[in-house]
Amino acid sequence: MTIQNRDQFLNTIAISLGRPVRTKVERPAWKYLPQHEVLKDASQDELVEVLKKQCQNIHTVCLETTTANLAKTLHQVVTDFGGKSVVAWKDERFQKYGLSQLMEFWPESGIEFYEWDEKNPEENIRQAEKANIGITISEITLAESASAVLYSHPNRGRTMNFLPEKSIVLIPKSSIVPRMTQAARQIHNQIEQGEQVPSCILFMSGPSNSADIEMVLIVGVHGPIKATYIIIEDQ
Repeated sequence: MTIQNRDQFLNTIAISLGRPVRTKVERPAWKYLPQHEVLKDASQDELVEVLKKQCQNIHTVCLETTTANLAKTLHQVVTDFGGKSVVAWKDERFQKYGLSQLMEFWPESGIEFYEWDEKNPEENIRQAEKANIGITISEITLAESASAVLYSHPNRGRTMNFLPEKSIVLIPKSSIVPRMTQAARQIHNQIEQGEQVPSCILFMSGPSNSADIEMVLIVGVHGPIKATYIIIEDQ
C-alpha cells in the first residue's frame, strides 16, 4: 500500500500547532529494560513448565505429546470434547504433523470435518459457527501468560478463533518464548525485513472469560467455552 502526500499532511498539522516539523523520530535509549529480564535464562523445558502452570490459572488443559503420538492424543481430546463436528485451518502443517489420515477418518466415524476454504467465506463462517471444536496452530506461544499467538491468513480465518464452541491449539515446543516482549520483537523484525505481516494477530489466553461483575470470574461467557493446548515436544 502506498501512502499519498503523507509528509505534506503531517507538515501542515505541525505548522498549525506551531511546532517544528519532525522529519525523523529516533527511538529513546532506555536506561532500564526490565521486560527483557523476565525468564531470559530459562531453558525450553523450563518455559514449558511455566506455560503448564499458567494454564491452570486460565482454566486450560495442557497436554504434551510427540509428532508420532499426536494423532492419537488429538483424537482423544476431540472425543473428550464430545466429537460431533470439527473445523480446522487449511494448513500444510497438519500433514507435516501426520494428521491427514485422522482428519480423513473423522467423517467415517461420524464426526463432521470441515477444512477452511478461502473461496467460500460464507460457508466458512457457517461451519465455524456450528462447529463443536476448532483446531488451530500457535505461531508464537507466551509462557508467562499461556497465550497462543494466531496469525490470520486466507486459509486460516479469524472466526475460527471464537465461533467454535471449544478450541484445540497445537503448540510446537519451539514456538514457546518467555512473554509478550519476544513476540513483539519477532513481529517487529518481520516488518523491518519487509515481510508481509497478517492483517490480524490474535493473542489467545485460554477459554473466554470475564470478571466485569463484582470481579467474579466467569469462564466460557462466549466462544470458546473450553480450550486445550497440545504441546508437540519434537517440533
